[in-house]
Amino acid sequence: MLTNRQLFLMHLGQTSMAPMMLEIVRAEGIYMYGPDGKKYIDLISGVSVSNTGHCHPKVVEAVKNQVDLYMHLMVYGEFIQSPQVKYAERLTSILPPVLNSCYFVNSGSEAVEGALKLAKRYTGRSRIISFKNSYHGSTQGALSIEGSELYRNAFRPLLPDTFQVGFNDEKSLDSIDSKTACVIVEPVQGEAGIIYPENDFLLKIRNRCNATGTLLIFDEIQTGFGRLGQMFAIDRFGVVPDILLLAKALGGGMPLGAFISSREIMSSFVSNPSLGHITTFGGHPVCCAAGLAALNVIIEERLAESCNSKSALFKKGLTHPLVTDVRGEGLLLAVQLIKPAYIQYVINHAPDFGLILDYFLFCNNAFRLAPPLIINEDEITTACHLLKKLLDGAGKNTKIK
Repeated sequence: MLTNRQLFLMHLGQTSMAPMMLEIVRAEGIYMYGPDGKKYIDLISGVSVSNTGHCHPKVVEAVKNQVDLYMHLMVYGEFIQSPQVKYAERLTSILPPVLNSCYFVNSGSEAVEGALKLAKRYTGRSRIISFKNSYHGSTQGALSIEGSELYRNAFRPLLPDTFQVGFNDEKSLDSIDSKTACVIVEPVQGEAGIIYPENDFLLKIRNRCNATGTLLIFDEIQTGFGRLGQMFAIDRFGVVPDILLLAKALGGGMPLGAFISSREIMSSFVSNPSLGHITTFGGHPVCCAAGLAALNVIIEERLAESCNSKSALFKKGLTHPLVTDVRGEGLLLAVQLIKPAYIQYVINHAPDFGLILDYFLFCNNAFRLAPPLIINEDEITTACHLLKKLLDGAGKNTKIK
């Protein structure tokens, strides 16, 4: 009889030549469990998804209650479905008033695609500006605006009239002009290794967009739902976009994405032609029920507010000869090492130490720390102890050329 490992390689499309190949049979809180009962501390939250931890009781209860009522009924935007309505109302109530119309989709990449269409439709323009070392997904449009030629080149031709400029490069903002439909930016660059805007860079983008009639899109797919120590980067930086992108933690562990704008801008999809943007499963009622429950947990348990003190514990606990920097705020951190060669050892051997870690796509000398927001002080202390043992192993066993 073939093992799950063998079947995984035989029948599932692969994303790389070296998948992690870790089999998990159960997850709860900050922990994942293998078939042999081994426990792993999840220090990446499925890449910023499980902000309330795995299988939070209130999220599980919401999913079960909704499944008992109904699952899929009709394509998005036709029937009035309570989970969608309640979640959209709750989300928009904690956002700036101009962000009052929510379009649910299935993923972050779909949210990006919808937002790009919306910006082009509303402005009547075609040019799209994004930033070097940005990541917005791997579908055709999202890939077209990705900030790394390494991932783009093999799939050309991509969308025309897309341009990448330097993040934190104020002079590059002159490229935003009357032909530009939108500027899409991660308020904090994730895959670049947790890079923050400097010298009011986001405000300067906002002002330039205002001056040229260009829409500003914030991709908060990684930063949203408390991860920076505030609910959204909008709150952290005090800059409001025309379109906000959410996914990952939006679904509380279920697949869900959204792009949120004003009713005026969003109405561009309803005519000339009608059905300007449609999705069959977007805003699935079970996913919306899970997402609403998770959001309520974040608010009620004040998880965002606790992130900065937890961040300080990680930074204090990760003093080590190999560590040159632990940067970021809240629980979205980059641990930078003295040599990129150590990173591969750390990622590959983390499960041996009961840890789940991951790379950044565009930063080869750091690994990410983005644990569930529910992690407590004792668990952080344990995680730091195991991380330092892992780093000791990297120092002893990595050959530096």
